[in-house]
Amino acid sequence: MIKVVKIGGNVIDNEAALERFVADFAALEGEKVLVHGGGKLATRLAEKLEIPTTMIDGRRVTDRGTLDVVTMVYAGLVNKKVVAMLQAADCNAIGLSGADGGAIRATRRAAKPIDFGFVGDIAVEGVNAQFIQSLTSRGIVPVFCSIMHDGEGTLLNCNADSVASAVAVALTQVEQTELVFCFEKAGVMRDVDDPGSVIAEIRPQSYKTLLADGVVNKGMIPKIDGAFRALESGVKVVTIKHSADLNRDCGTKIML
Repeated sequence: MIKVVKIGGNVIDNEAALERFVADFAALEGEKVLVHGGGKLATRLAEKLEIPTTMIDGRRVTDRGTLDVVTMVYAGLVNKKVVAMLQAADCNAIGLSGADGGAIRATRRAAKPIDFGFVGDIAVEGVNAQFIQSLTSRGIVPVFCSIMHDGEGTLLNCNADSVASAVAVALTQVEQTELVFCFEKAGVMRDVDDPGSVIAEIRPQSYKTLLADGVVNKGMIPKIDGAFRALESGVKVVTIKHSADLNRDCGTKIML
């Protein structure tokens, strides 16, 4: 089984948390793929370059200047830092954007109702599963940032959760897959301030209740929606957990 693991930006920003995660990820046995978010470094660099940052509903509007910044940070500094840390942990990793090897192609999002600029959406058929599996089968660990391409020479900024889900679904064509979302919380919690309130499993009916009660909201909604779509498309297991718990059977399991 191939494990596709997504690591959130808040962990990328935390040096100690990132070091622990890298050690745990390197220790994972079997074929694996890592997808990482960008963290806050892109925003800080944009400020230094006097490029304004615009966020709508928590999503970054990516104009031409912002695209240059996020490409430098996500596909450059962050990606290579993570790869170097994995190499130091004796994990033979290779850093990739979607353009490398034609691995993942995206489509620029329509400008209506909101124009997010150079932001892309990924269809499963845009993922070159054979190429990715040709690396994992040789013991090479692909490390994807969230910068994809449209096949016509344009780079696009994509949601890292969506990248991980699309990769996991596409890889079901060649092997069974498991999808793990790692971030700075212990899982999906009834009370975000109470680590003991982790919801052990979420199924479609209980999800509706959690949404209605406001327990699940904001950025967790697209994460869980993507998890259900992944399961419906053949992914065997989807878990949301703390980055420090990667090798432990805990967190929140999303189930059909």
